[in-house]
Amino acid sequence: MAAFQGRSCECTYSLIHYSPGLDVDAIFLQIINGLDKGAAYALIALGLTLVFGTLGVVNFAHGALFMLGAFTTVSTQALLTMSMKIRDTSITFFEAYKEVPYLQVWWGDTGKAIIDYAVPISLLLVIPVMLLIGLLMERGLIRHFYKRIPADQILMTFGLAIVLQEIIKANFGANPIPVPAPEIVAGSAQIGSWLGMSDAIVYPWWRLIYFLFSLLVIGAVFAFLQLTTFGMVVRAGMHNREMVGLLGINIERKFTIVFGLGAVVAGLAGAMYTPILPPDYNMGMNFLVLSFVVVVVGGMGSLGGAVIAGFLLGILQSFASMNQVNSIIPGIDQIIIYLVAILIILVRPRGLMGREGVMED
Repeated sequence: MAAFQGRSCECTYSLIHYSPGLDVDAIFLQIINGLDKGAAYALIALGLTLVFGTLGVVNFAHGALFMLGAFTTVSTQALLTMSMKIRDTSITFFEAYKEVPYLQVWWGDTGKAIIDYAVPISLLLVIPVMLLIGLLMERGLIRHFYKRIPADQILMTFGLAIVLQEIIKANFGANPIPVPAPEIVAGSAQIGSWLGMSDAIVYPWWRLIYFLFSLLVIGAVFAFLQLTTFGMVVRAGMHNREMVGLLGINIERKFTIVFGLGAVVAGLAGAMYTPILPPDYNMGMNFLVLSFVVVVVGGMGSLGGAVIAGFLLGILQSFASMNQVNSIIPGIDQIIIYLVAILIILVRPRGLMGREGVMED
């Protein structure tokens, strides 16, 4: 990933190795790596676009929601690993004690397995927590800025993001907190042998899981909006809020739920990302700029555009990080996303799939 505020996340994608030659295996690896990156970009941008497309609010606190989802997982891990001191019987010369999690003391190997699956278990907590946070944010603050100019919305949500960031820093400290993936998926998958290619093509299991999880969440959001009566009303309200209101539908209440849904999407993205990048208080800001670039490239208010732009920029950044490319243009992988964004906006000012009139008045 690109570096933000002096911190680079590129190291999180350095688990793939290939020979210097630009062969089919290398190209395949970069496509897979790009889809992995793109899944994260698309999932983060989806929640941001969902809020903007329905409410018209430029939410600069969306990165903070991503961070809160990650720290909900951190809190779940801390809760599951609460420990007690028991005597260490392996030491006989003197009386010694060791810390053992309560779950392991009570349930033995079953308790140990529960602790090992802290990340997937945390999703059961992330969904209601992030939904509640989203509803409180919309009811208590966001709704008062619906008719304000975008500059006011940006200042308000950016200030809220800083407040949330400092709360996390005060409670969890400034250092990253490692959250391991379940041991069964801690290694790498032999994806090359699966597809009849080189056995040297391997990829981390958890990244594959994150990619599939992202597709599942993206598909669920689109299915919710396209196949349910609630989604139909929301889509109608996105195009003409006043007309839907005249039909006797409380569109404001539905939009409040949509904001909560956007918070859940961001929280799930952050929670599942914790084994890839240890969470810290600044991670929301690290993803904020990039998520807005994805939204602008895809088109403000376009859910499909956000998803397509996320995968497109992820694949481009992956290929730009290849040694062959960096030897010609050093550092191109750090700026390729912004260069592509500039080119697309020059050619298509509304982005790839932007709607007419959005952010143009």
